[in-house]
Amino acid sequence: MARGGINKAVVQKARTALLARGEHPSIDAVRIELGNTGSKTTIHRYLKELEEADHGRGTAPATLSDQLANLVAQMAAELQDEARAAVALEREQLAQERRGYNDRIHQLEIRNQQLEASCIGLTEQLQVAQQGLQQEQQLRQLAEVEAARLQQAERDQATRLQDREGQIRSLEEKHQHARDALEHYRQASKDQREQEQRRHEAQVQQLQVELRHLQQTLLVKQDELTLLNRDNARLLTEARQQQKDVQALERRLEQGQRSLADGQRAWAHAEQANSALRERCDTLQGEVTGLREARASQGQQVQNLQERLVEALMQLKLLGHPPADVGNTNRT
Repeated sequence: MARGGINKAVVQKARTALLARGEHPSIDAVRIELGNTGSKTTIHRYLKELEEADHGRGTAPATLSDQLANLVAQMAAELQDEARAAVALEREQLAQERRGYNDRIHQLEIRNQQLEASCIGLTEQLQVAQQGLQQEQQLRQLAEVEAARLQQAERDQATRLQDREGQIRSLEEKHQHARDALEHYRQASKDQREQEQRRHEAQVQQLQVELRHLQQTLLVKQDELTLLNRDNARLLTEARQQQKDVQALERRLEQGQRSLADGQRAWAHAEQANSALRERCDTLQGEVTGLREARASQGQQVQNLQERLVEALMQLKLLGHPPADVGNTNRT
């Protein structure tokens, strides 16, 4: 059976064209002449039949009726081949359509089963949804009851909140009164510390005046001692001894000044303690007590210094000579 339009007449035409060009009508040449179409087996069969026909015509000339019979037979064979090919093609198409219909029917049956299962599932879901709706209605009723209870609880809570706000305002007023009282106490403590500081500064200034007066007295006595040394060489030894006493007195005065400086530093420390007292109201009384003790110690130091000065003056008087100035004695 020939393929796709390849028949004996077509092969004969291609063979004749090749022979007319003086080429050998081989299978490949004929197939190329046909445009690379057709089966080589079919072309070989047709070429063999054509060669046999040519050999037959060469031995005995065929009559016109034989040629027509051969042509009719050849055309009948070609028509049968074409009919068989068309029938086979139609059968193949029909088989493909039948397979397509069967596949579609199978898919539709599967789809139908899926739809039936989906319908059953939707029915079950509808039943579950109805049950859920009933439960939701019950829950809604319970929620309404709970909302009413919560509203009542909210009103009760608002009442308690108002009471609590009143208590808070009362506590804030008490706290403000306590703060005012504490501020008043701080101010009073500050005024008291300032008064004590002013008194201490006045005492220190008085002591400094006394020290300056004593220094002036010492200068005067030193001048008198210089005159006495010029008048009486005998008193030189006593003057030197008295000079040593004066130096000792000056050392005592320096010690007194250092004690005074210590007192001032102690006072500065007490002022820092007073600043800390402003931040520590709960321990204010103890800090004030410590400050008073420090002030008493300073007063005692000042009193000791005054006693030492008096003692030094008494020693000078007991010596029977006024105190000499250290600087003038050295010049002498």
